[in-house]
Amino acid sequence: MIPERIRRPEARVLAEEEFRRFAALMGSLNDDEWTLPTDCAAWDVRKVALHVLGAADAQASVRQFLHQFRRGLPLNKKIDSHHWVDGLNELQIRERSHLADSEIVAQLSTVGPKAVKGRWGTPLPMRYLPISFGPPIGWVPLKYLLDVGFTRDVWAHRIDLCIATGHEMHLTADHDGRLVADIVAEWASIHGEPCELVLDGPAGGKFSQGIQGERVDLDAIEFIRVLAGRRPGTGVLSHPLPL
Repeated sequence: MIPERIRRPEARVLAEEEFRRFAALMGSLNDDEWTLPTDCAAWDVRKVALHVLGAADAQASVRQFLHQFRRGLPLNKKIDSHHWVDGLNELQIRERSHLADSEIVAQLSTVGPKAVKGRWGTPLPMRYLPISFGPPIGWVPLKYLLDVGFTRDVWAHRIDLCIATGHEMHLTADHDGRLVADIVAEWASIHGEPCELVLDGPAGGKFSQGIQGERVDLDAIEFIRVLAGRRPGTGVLSHPLPL
């Protein structure tokens, strides 16, 4: 069966915990690991951390969000941009590139609660402003990002950094497992094909849609990497879900 989607009260708990886990991972890295390449093109470990920090700063402050929006969008014309958020991401990294690694860790450790408070303090009418998320998701209300999208972004980058550095990822069923299940539910509803998923590991589970669908046996985190475009996928796994 396809699991229930994450609702707003649970989403806040997951958001707060993911920021804690990301900051803890960054605090565990040695100096050499900060310069390792990642699955994100042109971003090493340090740049991924700067992006996560910059995005959290924008979530915590309306003024910072507007600043990034105004200054970041024009950068899309100057970089290899594939989505309108690329310019904002680039600005986040550029404006924080002067920070020492220890300063990045310190700021990541404090910004999480502020970012979550900012997201959950967004006025109700604004939560339903339509934004273009790109295919296959299309146009969605802003609350999609506020509730789950931003959390998925931090989580996906934690996966990227664990893969890049070889650090074991802290995985639990009540946190990572719920994020995986929510992604499965959305992904399955978009492509609509019958399928049976047997996802291994602490974040895994068994999910099915329809009858006589393709069976996929895979580690849960590898499944997410395929959907996010970090690894190629075939068959039903050829349907992406950007994170």
